[in-house]
Amino acid sequence: MSDRYGPDVLSTDWRAPKRGRAVEAPAEIGAVVEEVSTDWVGEIVAVDRDLHTVTLEDRRDRRRTFPLGAGFLLEGKPVILTAPVRRTAPARPTRTASGSIAVHDAKARVARASRIFVEGRHDAELVEKVWGDDLRIEGVVVEYLDGIDDLSEQLRDFRPGPNRRVGVLVDHLVKGSKESRIADAVRRTPVGKHVLIVGHPFIDIWAAVKPERLGLDAWPDVPRHLEWKKGVCQQLGWPHRDQADIARAWKHILSKVHSFGDCEPALLGRVEELIDFVTEEQP
Repeated sequence: MSDRYGPDVLSTDWRAPKRGRAVEAPAEIGAVVEEVSTDWVGEIVAVDRDLHTVTLEDRRDRRRTFPLGAGFLLEGKPVILTAPVRRTAPARPTRTASGSIAVHDAKARVARASRIFVEGRHDAELVEKVWGDDLRIEGVVVEYLDGIDDLSEQLRDFRPGPNRRVGVLVDHLVKGSKESRIADAVRRTPVGKHVLIVGHPFIDIWAAVKPERLGLDAWPDVPRHLEWKKGVCQQLGWPHRDQADIARAWKHILSKVHSFGDCEPALLGRVEELIDFVTEEQP
């Protein structure tokens, strides 16, 4: 008689799952998989590398999100889904945030003697975010004054001249304002011809960011007796108890700025004018 059980009943892997052992497979967009614990079958429509998740869409256009990893079937076989490997590096931008042609791998130019002064830290951070690449190539340093009241004293220390120009960006530079009187006084000094003072109409640099970038129709109208930044935070329901709250509010606003298109034209032209002034070659 023949041995119907074969010569060795333990010659095969009797512990192996019926469908085979799970192997790693990239979660490619468009692949159809089944999540075994829920029997959810769907097409892979999104993979989040940061959250380590995969989103499946079933034939009724319903979506569910699952953790990447084991517990899926692909073509009936168990797989461990992994985030797809990026095959190519992201393309380098052709334009800077200011809209200028990007110059890749260019070293920053040695700083010029000329400078651009802005009123405060927030002004400097916004200028850096939009025009930073351009300023480094041109060798222009931006410094903040912590207010325009000390501008005359700062200019005396800096000693502007033909090859040591100063451009100044001023908030709320409108006719009859304190800022406009200070600017007129500087222009009448012996160094006035080496200093260009320009400004925007906004009471604060925050308002130079387009309000729709923050989901607003317009910046809040703050009563004059209130500090503008705190009044804005108060009306928007943001914390505003101390300077740390104001700093966090500005960080949120600045995060919405990615290019010149996120700022008001009344600011853009003034900054470009200052850059041209301090980089103009003197005979």
